[in-house]
Amino acid sequence: MLKFTLYSRSYCHLCEDMALALKALLGDLPYELEITDVDADPALVEKYDELVPVLTGYSMSNGWQQLCHYHLDAKAVTAFVQEQS
Repeated sequence: MLKFTLYSRSYCHLCEDMALALKALLGDLPYELEITDVDADPALVEKYDELVPVLTGYSMSNGWQQLCHYHLDAKAVTAFVQEQS
């Protein structure tokens, strides 16, 4: 199963937009999306503060990798999904 983490924050319309765009892009493909509030962890604020929303994907061969930030990069996500198949 595809695994993604969306680093987000409360009241972030870009974060909501990215989650919806991911759902639309993946369609019926099974996937797991964890939404993590960066403001709950100072280390995440330091890492992602100005980049939120940030979408990462988990690959068995490469671990977690950043796929895009601000807006969904459909090309990058599609390439990631194809690599996992």
